[in-house]
Amino acid sequence: QVQLVESGGGLVQVGGSLKLSCAASRSIFSFNTMGWYRQPPGKRRELVTDITSNGRTNYADSVQGRFTISRENAKNTVYLQMSSLKPEDTAVYYCHAQSGYSYYWGQGTQVTVSS
Repeated sequence: QVQLVESGGGLVQVGGSLKLSCAASRSIFSFNTMGWYRQPPGKRRELVTDITSNGRTNYADSVQGRFTISRENAKNTVYLQMSSLKPEDTAVYYCHAQSGYSYYWGQGTQVTVSS
């Protein structure tokens, strides 16, 4: 059973930075795609960013230029570096992995941006 464990969420002020981590229980290269979704209060879950096994990245327009996805293969970990945070970035952030027809989710980590 694949496990994805997020960490790094918390409370940050507007304009601040935060780095999320997602540790996978197996090699991240075993997944076609890994990424981050978020669910703001009262809204639907949405894609933030993802990265394919060959390193191609994709970002939502709302975070382009502010967020960066990266990975550390030796630690089976994917990161989300968030900068210039805005109140609208407040959400539960979920790590996601896809391998063929199998989809995996982490438990989520809360990010709150205060103004």
